[in-house]
Order: sequence, then structure tokens, then C-alpha cells
Amino acid sequence: MSDDPRRLDTHPGITVRKDLRVPMRDGVVLAADAYAGTDDEPRPALVALSPYGKELQALALTMPPQLRPSPLWDGCIEAGDIARVVAEGYVHVIGDVRGSGASEGEHVGNYNAGGVSLGEDAYDVIEWVAAQPWCDGNVGMIGISYFGSMQILAAAERPPHLKAIFVSGGHYDFYETTYHGGILWFMPRAAREGRGGDSGWAFTDRMRSRMLEAYSPEEIAKRVAERLADPDIAAWPNLVHLLHYPTHHEAWFDIVLNEVDGDWYEERNPVNLARDIDVPVYLQINQGRGWTVDGHLELFEVLQGPKKLVVGPYPPMQSRPWVEEHDEMFRWYEYWLKGVDNGVMDTPAVSVSVEGSPEVVTAEQWPPKEIDYRSLHLRPRGGLTPEPEPMGPDHAAPDGFYQAPLTVTNLVEVISWRTAPFREATEMIGTGAAHLFLEIDQPDTNIILRLFDAAPDGHRQLVTTGYLKASHRELDDRTTEGDPYHPHTRAVPVEPGVVEEYVVRLYPFATVFRPGHRLVVELSNAEPLADAHNALLPPDAFHLPVGRPVTHRVHRDARHPSRLVLPFTTGT
Repeated sequence: MSDDPRRLDTHPGITVRKDLRVPMRDGVVLAADAYAGTDDEPRPALVALSPYGKELQALALTMPPQLRPSPLWDGCIEAGDIARVVAEGYVHVIGDVRGSGASEGEHVGNYNAGGVSLGEDAYDVIEWVAAQPWCDGNVGMIGISYFGSMQILAAAERPPHLKAIFVSGGHYDFYETTYHGGILWFMPRAAREGRGGDSGWAFTDRMRSRMLEAYSPEEIAKRVAERLADPDIAAWPNLVHLLHYPTHHEAWFDIVLNEVDGDWYEERNPVNLARDIDVPVYLQINQGRGWTVDGHLELFEVLQGPKKLVVGPYPPMQSRPWVEEHDEMFRWYEYWLKGVDNGVMDTPAVSVSVEGSPEVVTAEQWPPKEIDYRSLHLRPRGGLTPEPEPMGPDHAAPDGFYQAPLTVTNLVEVISWRTAPFREATEMIGTGAAHLFLEIDQPDTNIILRLFDAAPDGHRQLVTTGYLKASHRELDDRTTEGDPYHPHTRAVPVEPGVVEEYVVRLYPFATVFRPGHRLVVELSNAEPLADAHNALLPPDAFHLPVGRPVTHRVHRDARHPSRLVLPFTTGT
């Protein structure tokens, strides 16, 4: 391999130093490509690191950006607009993490949590880049999703030449990345395996299961048998196959075998590591991806240095190749890497787009306005009102639905409640909670909530979602009114036939319900197989359905006040 630059004939003004060899502290060598202008002037560098393959990222030079639901949308082309990075006066360095693409080494477990810290590797890449004659010593990072998580891992190691980072759509709580409310989410499978709109990780035989290395064959067999005894797992062919043939997709096997939170996910959790970050951090996330919005807010709270948070509008998924947010990213780096006083730090730290309104709310904190948590109560005939139900359980009969497993039906049962039309514009910004008094006839089920803004003409906009595995209903001491937290450290089976209160976290959102609109909340234990919102997400972005028939009874009487607790702004 050579570091001799060559000009890209398809893009005049760009040269690429192909397959650069970047040494790590343990002797492993990583591979990277560097895109720059045609002169020899040293420039600041923006580094992108992932296991998706640097050759895939090069498609940004030849493929126009694709939006969902284009069949050419590939979720892994996330390193940014190479041509624009160069045109703005930066070197774009795109590298393969350890064990992937053209890099040496082995990758163990998710984010290499069982092997060499990816943060340490990123430190070494950044310092190597800063020492090259084509770099002026100022380094930032670029890229969304996995690339964004890598920026947090890198910054926590404090490489001296990393001056700032700009993160969009990263994943920070490793458990919540794959288990929403304790319910297994399939989208990470797509990123790892390469299916459903994703090319997947560029690992070959250098990816190893951390579980297979950490435990004896007897212990692995025991754990596999326990997972296969779960009716939800047993009803899903891909998971049955995975558990019988774990070396086919080692990282996905490790995730499926670890269904509760703990050391497995917390060892290198970016939210924990972020307390060590001292460089300026810009966080950006769009609404509609509630679990990731939650992670950005949690990360923003623990960062101690200069920081910005932007919560953008729909749609939830950017184009691929990723080109959005570049204007603000280059303002950020012009200030922190080039020393241009462009005013980027003169605006408030937090900026939030409010759905249903042209308003962008700014403040120094989240939520950006004072809020008052108020309840909307589930009522008869699908009503949702500020007034609680006055009648007791003898007279206010519960609502309910029966869901057959998807092995025998394609019909997903949904039960809903709705407000009267709003008489005046009503704004809500923050997290929320659903307090549901449920009686189910099985040891477990999924609780899936989706809140919509329903317009008079029938159009609906998703506002937020909430997920909870019933066996994960325990709350921890972080819980406050309207802001519940579940530790997810163990599963406690439900006692069939007993009415229990389940408090479901509603992911952060910002919206205005205009006059004439209604708030609609839907409850199910699986997701509709196709709808307008899911069409905005990759095909595998759904959750593991319940593999057993379940009857759900929703009690909503004076003794069992099932309700939503929502963040109404107070106008201040």
C-alpha cells in the first residue's frame, strides 16, 4: 500500500492518499484514506472512523443523496460529503476500525468492548493525522450514527490535537441502543448483518464473540437454552438460527444473549465516558427517533465543556450519503479549528424545533421552556380528558384487546384514545409518562405506545413513542413526575390476572397541537407491519413481537387512574 497522493479524475480539485497505514500503540495497523485539495498547503483534518468500510463511504463522491424510502438508501454511508469537506478547506480522513475493511487486528464484541478500546485507537489515529505534513495540527471528527458514537469514545480519551467534535444521531446508551424499554430492537441487526437497507459491518473472520470467549461451552449452552425458552425468541426464525449458529454473526449473538442491562453494556458506555470530555461538543438530533433524542439529552447534561444541542424537525432519518447539517458543522469547525470568530458561540446552547409550528425555541438548558406536567386520563369510548374517571371498577369496565402471535396472524391489534379538538394552540416540550393499569393473562408482554397529532383532514404526525417490556416494569430512584426511568437490570415475570401499574417512559418531544387538532394515543403489543412513519425508517427498524397469545385489559376507573402525564409549556 502507498501514501502517494493521486488526483481523482471524477472530481477535479481533489486528491486522495489511498490506504494510509496508521500504527496503533499495540502494533496493529489501521487503514485510512485522506481526501484533500490539490495543493500542498496543510489544512485542518476531519476524521471519520467506523467498521462500515471506507470504500463504501467513497460513494459520497459519485452517488446523489438518497432519502427513505429510496431502495438505494444505504444506512451505512455516514461519513459525510467528501467533496464539500475538501472544498471547505479540510482534509477528510476516513478510516476502518480495528478488524474491519483493510485494517489489521481483531474486533471483539460490540464496539470492541471486549478488546482494545476503540477510543484508544481513535486517539492514535487523531495524533497520527495531526503529525502529517498535509495537516496543520488541528483535528475534528465527522460522521453520524456509529461515526458519532466513535467521536464520543475518542473525545473521552482526550487526544491533545482533537480540538472539537460535531455529533449527529449517535448512540450513547449501549443497552438502549438495542433494547428499547427492554424490548429487543432489530435495526442494529441490520447494521451488523447487512440487510434491510444497510450494507452492514465490513468484518470478515476478524470479528469474535465476546460471550464465546468469556464463558465455557457448557455455560453458553445453558444461556442459549434459556433464551430459546423465551416464546418471543422461539417464534422468530432469525433469532433461532443465530442462537444455534453464533459464529455466523458474533456481535448480534452477544446482544441477544444479554437481554438485561449491566456490566456488559456499561463497561464503555459513552454516557459514562463523556464526563471525561473537555473539548467543545456540538450535538444534533432530529425528532422521530425518540431513543436517540433521549441519549443526546443525557449526554448533553453530563458534558462539562463548551457545548451545543440542536433538536431538529422531522424527518427522523437523514439522506445517505449523509449531507445534512453540514452548514452548521462547518460554522462550528471554522470557529474551533480555524479560529474564525463567526458568532457560533454567541447563540444559546439549546435550540429546539417545535413540530406543528415554525418556532425554534432557544435556551441554555433542556427543556428550553418552563413546563407543567399535567394528566390526560383514559376515559370510556376512547376519550382522553383532563378530568379523571369518577366511577369505580364496578361501573367503569376496562378496555382491552387480544393479540395473537404474528406466527398465526398479520393483524396487529391497536386500541386508542383521543382528546377533543384543541380550542387553542397547545405546546408540549419534554419527556412524558404513561401510567397504565394493565391486567394480562401471560407472564410477559410488550407495551408499545405511539402518540400522534391528528389534523382535521385526517393527516397524522407521530409525536413520540414509548416502549416497555412488562417484566421490566421496575422503576429506579431517578424517576420523577413525567420522567420515569427503568433500570432494566432484571426481568420480573408478571403474575397473570393481577392488575398492575406500568409506568412507560415517553421519549422527549417538542410539538404544538393547533386548534382543531387532537392528540391520539395508540396502545399495542406489536407494531403495525407498515405505516407512514415506519416508511421513514430502515426496513428492519421494528421490535421483537410477542410470541404468545395475550389478552390485555386496560383498567381506567377511579381506583386505577390510567393516564398520560405530559409536559405542557407554561409560556415562560
